[in-house]
Amino acid sequence: MDKMWEMLPLIAMFLVVPVVIKLLSENKTRRKLIEKGLVDENIKYLFPDKPKDYVSSSLKWGMVLIAMGLAVFAGQMAPRNLMEEVTIGCMLILGGLALVLYYIIANKKLNKSKEENPAMQVR
Repeated sequence: MDKMWEMLPLIAMFLVVPVVIKLLSENKTRRKLIEKGLVDENIKYLFPDKPKDYVSSSLKWGMVLIAMGLAVFAGQMAPRNLMEEVTIGCMLILGGLALVLYYIIANKKLNKSKEENPAMQVR
């Protein structure tokens, strides 16, 4: 059973990588179809035209990874007998806080972009 847990990351990698590649290629194909005008006009509202119209996911993952680093740092400062528990607990708490903060930031930015660009509002 222990060997299974060691193989899990490898199995997950071989399952996740193709899915991500497929999703990215489908998105790229859809964008090209939209740019060439080969689809209905209403479909253009599904994809934002400019990077300022959405909040970058890099911000989300940067915040989560910084939170994880802080959690590991906090875990190293804990006594030896509690190090693992403190590290995992801090990772979950700080990771969750990072995601909540990202939600607040993204919500504010999206509301601001909708106010500036009324065409983005749902019809």
